[in-house]
Amino acid sequence: MADELFSVKDQVVLVSGASRGIGRAIARGFAERGATVAITGRVAETVERTAREIGADGKPVRAKVCDVADAATIRRTVDEVVDEFGRIDTLVNCAGVNRRKRVEDFSEEDYDFVTDINIRGAFLMAQAVGRHMIAAGKGSQIHIDSINSHRPLNRVAPYAMSKAAMSSMTRSMAMEWGPHGVRVNAIAPGFTLTDLTIGLWEDETKKDLEAWRQANTPLRRLGRPEDMVGAAVFFASAASAYITGQVLYVDGGTTCGLFWPIEV
Repeated sequence: MADELFSVKDQVVLVSGASRGIGRAIARGFAERGATVAITGRVAETVERTAREIGADGKPVRAKVCDVADAATIRRTVDEVVDEFGRIDTLVNCAGVNRRKRVEDFSEEDYDFVTDINIRGAFLMAQAVGRHMIAAGKGSQIHIDSINSHRPLNRVAPYAMSKAAMSSMTRSMAMEWGPHGVRVNAIAPGFTLTDLTIGLWEDETKKDLEAWRQANTPLRRLGRPEDMVGAAVFFASAASAYITGQVLYVDGGTTCGLFWPIEV
């Protein structure tokens, strides 16, 4: 029997950055469980194709072209979803980008590209949806954080900074919006195989990196985008009704502690 405690059936869910990777997997997970899902992406062809594929079995999935670096586009997209479906029950704030360089080599354009999407855009999306949720007196927001907010990896400083800011944003919004019935939590994925990271983790010249990753992940495997679905459904459902302001690390145990090379 299905447990209604974890049900997201008939919810209206908006997933930003859902054309691929973690966002796509989460959007599919909600659609498969009976939610009405709207997904956003910057490229019309890609986000529309994703919506068709996720909704191939008659699941209600809508594609919305939205660049979260553009505040006006965010507001328009959120208003369109509310106008069409009457509300937004759950927001999954997933749009994100990264560039890998030494700190001294990041240009202003690099910095703006990463932070405009990862934190400025995430804030504005949460804010636009939050206004509707406050008016409704309920809602759940789920921000996609990173293990970089626990401890930053090197060569990705603006990305790590943006994710640390997202952790603080999650707690700040939870504090302010809790009295209005709006819960705000975050999921922090560990090393996960996505379109953006496949080149890194499947590079045969980086065997030392893969050995390090395995040594520092107790479950001894890379995460999959689908591994994030359960946490997202949990945060959207009544099962987490008394949980807000939390960051859940879905990382195979990487943040458990320091794994030093000593045998006993």
